[in-house]
Amino acid sequence: MQPTATVLIYSDDADTREQVRLAAGRRPAADVPPVEFVECATLPAVLKELRQGGIDVCVLDGEAAPAGGMGVCRQIKDEVFQAPPVLLLMGRPQDAWLATWSRAETAVTLPLEPVEFASALASLLRGKAALSA
Repeated sequence: MQPTATVLIYSDDADTREQVRLAAGRRPAADVPPVEFVECATLPAVLKELRQGGIDVCVLDGEAAPAGGMGVCRQIKDEVFQAPPVLLLMGRPQDAWLATWSRAETAVTLPLEPVEFASALASLLRGKAALSA
């Protein structure tokens, strides 16, 4: 059986979480493992999942409320030991400087463009696998 990668999706919007799942598909690229998703709608749920471990990549919605993904990203980079890489979803390309402030490894804009999103996610999964090897 082939190993899977676990991707945490944080958004208070169920439609955004669905967009992420659909854009990633079951396997975002041929050279990365299939993905399983853990969905979180609140910051406490995100922190609980990260404390339990096993998350390979986080996808955080910068437009989430009340805790936006950019602030959540910065918080987990400060508070979670060996925090997983983060793909940040931004509302506007002009928010790229905020993604840098949050310490996200990469960012894409909403609405999601499936090829761009899958490519960004696969890149983070490759990097995670290289670090684990």
